[in-house]
Amino acid sequence: MTDKFDKTPAASPAGPVSVSKGSTTAPENIKAIPVRHVGRWISGVVVLGLLAALVYAFSQGNIQWHAVGDKLFDSTVLAGAGRTVLISVLAMVLGVVLGVILAVMRLSKNPVTSWVAWLYIWFFRGTPVYVQLLLWFNLALIFPILNIPFIYKDEMTDVMTPFMCALLGLALNEAAYMAEICRAGIQSVDEGQTEASHALGMTQAKTMRRVVLPQALRVIIPPTGNEFINMLKTSSLVYAVTYNELLRSTSQIGSTSYAVMEMLFVASIWYIVMTSVFSVGQYYLERRYARGSLRSLPLTPWQRVKVNLASFSNRPSGGVSA
Repeated sequence: MTDKFDKTPAASPAGPVSVSKGSTTAPENIKAIPVRHVGRWISGVVVLGLLAALVYAFSQGNIQWHAVGDKLFDSTVLAGAGRTVLISVLAMVLGVVLGVILAVMRLSKNPVTSWVAWLYIWFFRGTPVYVQLLLWFNLALIFPILNIPFIYKDEMTDVMTPFMCALLGLALNEAAYMAEICRAGIQSVDEGQTEASHALGMTQAKTMRRVVLPQALRVIIPPTGNEFINMLKTSSLVYAVTYNELLRSTSQIGSTSYAVMEMLFVASIWYIVMTSVFSVGQYYLERRYARGSLRSLPLTPWQRVKVNLASFSNRPSGGVSA
């Protein structure tokens, strides 16, 4: 025999609760009290104070700011900025091509080509770019005549012009770094892709060109963009081989007008502008190559601004309802 349980709700300590039929009581709004982050405010005030002090110091310094504005769009400065972009683009293109070749050689099963590629990367990554530029610039001291039998013969000083020294110095050094980037990208592709291509009768070269490299670009593109932005700034080192790029152009104006610091500010402004423009291009290029690996593409900067503005305008003014 089973016991019968009383299913009548017990009275609460405060007394019986009366609930009328057909009526529901809406819950009260929860009043959310934000947590006070005192440390954030203190650190923000300290940073703003240091920034204000830095701006004040430069405003009180012996700087002819009008000279910065006057020379910012000077024809000599613009020509130097154009040469900086030119030498950076050419050196990067040559470095990428050589880097891909060196990466394939490094991954080759041929011990000779693999060892030669490793030796090239070891040397050019182990010596500073500045030293390499000086080696190319002074190459005529050990090889006065460039003599390629039955093809070409000329004095080395006529061959190794400032432009050629700058191009070879930057491109050959960049090729060593691009070889490692390309090698990492190639190795990121699953080996099953190569095996499937060989099963379809593709040669090793065709497999690399049609299957592996297109998939490896997703890994290669982001660091390549960073390398190009770094190349824009590294190109200032070709000042040592008398190539008339941006830094040398501004320095020449500064030495004749005695506005040395002002012209360095002009050069810095143009370097910031160029790197900023190419950084935007790098972002959209990375976004394009990420289409096959992400379910949804990241928002562009303009899309983020619109989302933040929309969320700010739609934010409720009262409490948070339950």
